[in-house]
Amino acid sequence: MKYGQARDVIKTLLDLEPDNRDYLSLQATAYVGFGRHEDAIPLYRQRLAESPASPELHVLLGHSLQSLGRQKEAIESYKTALTTRPSFGDADWSLGNLKTYRFSQGEITSMRAEEAAATTDLVDRYHLCFALGKAYEDRGDYVESWRFYERGNKFKRTETRYDPDIFEANLQKQIEVCTAQFFAARVGVGAPDPDPIFIVGLPRSGSTLLEQTLASHSLVEGTQELYDMQRIAIDMRAHRWDLDGPRYPDAFTELPLEDFRGLGERYITDTRPYRTDKPFFVDKMPNNFRHIGLIHLMLPNAKIIDVRREPMACCFSNLKQLFATGQAFTYSIGDIARYYRAYLDLMHHWDAVLPGRVLRVFYEDLVADLDGNVKRILEFCGLGFEPACVEFYKTERSVRTPSSEQVRQPIFREGLDHWRNYDSWLGPLRERLGDALIRYRELHRRDTDNWGELHG
Repeated sequence: MKYGQARDVIKTLLDLEPDNRDYLSLQATAYVGFGRHEDAIPLYRQRLAESPASPELHVLLGHSLQSLGRQKEAIESYKTALTTRPSFGDADWSLGNLKTYRFSQGEITSMRAEEAAATTDLVDRYHLCFALGKAYEDRGDYVESWRFYERGNKFKRTETRYDPDIFEANLQKQIEVCTAQFFAARVGVGAPDPDPIFIVGLPRSGSTLLEQTLASHSLVEGTQELYDMQRIAIDMRAHRWDLDGPRYPDAFTELPLEDFRGLGERYITDTRPYRTDKPFFVDKMPNNFRHIGLIHLMLPNAKIIDVRREPMACCFSNLKQLFATGQAFTYSIGDIARYYRAYLDLMHHWDAVLPGRVLRVFYEDLVADLDGNVKRILEFCGLGFEPACVEFYKTERSVRTPSSEQVRQPIFREGLDHWRNYDSWLGPLRERLGDALIRYRELHRRDTDNWGELHG
């Protein structure tokens, strides 16, 4: 959604009909899109005063409360949604997705009954499965937990249109087109703005922790997972080829050189509504690893950080996560393993043709040595050290990802090997990842050396 344009249109409509319920709902959606949950909450409460039995409104209110760290109120909203519709799986999953909520035996019994009912819709069924997976995980019953995670993934996978063959063909085409010579012929064609700090990688790899760390710096704005780069990647092509299609990189060679500067300027302009007056901002859309070549051409002075997590831990964390939108590759062992391997292949290519352009941060290293890695990251970004960055959990801001509650607490190490509780069922994942289990670390030393040479 283009929230900036929507906001302007909605304001005009509300000037004409200030009490129109549909317009108020759209305004709340626009506020949420900009991360302005404190403005969305009164609108949701206004709508609920008129429609108190709407489970959807109660869940939306809960999401905004949760994003602001108001967890107790969020729980109340999710539970109210369930009193209005007990089979509303989204409300159950929202409770589980808080990561800190613990389901009672009564709630588990109720969820199991709703999930097993023949009348339960597919969307509610897989939400309930993921919620039950989390409920049993918290109780240490990993047999039942895995059974429901696996069941939920199978249900959700039937809804997706993800094709790993198309995805891999796209990445291979980028590798073929985006050579060192290709970039050498296009030096300095983009906009000079140094404002963006891109955090890329896979979901559930530690990107929210890294974003919170950077957003705790006085000069850095934490935004959210912005879709602007993906929109540009689509809109830059006259024929609007499928973003995942193998022809996508052809547009790089067909685009006039002067247009890359315009695209960079467009990105800076389009992301302005998500920012305040801080000179730098974080765009933590993980999927942007696919667009590093385009980012480099559009914004040659932007910083790019690849946050990487051990493959088994990262892939399992994705398998047990039900995403609100996108990330369709996460709902089967085969898909997530192929995606992780393809990600390594493309990042290996970017390292080879754009040496030193991307800073690699390993989640496990960040947990083991927060101070040292924070200093390394800040130096890469051209920022001075500030103690608030290692006390990131004290920073009050809107956080919209599944890790929102975790980054409001001091860093913890207990979750690093949590996947091993499910080791009995993850043999196929280990087999499909193959040498990625070692290869994900193979460039660490060379990356560190290149970074040192380039950044002193």
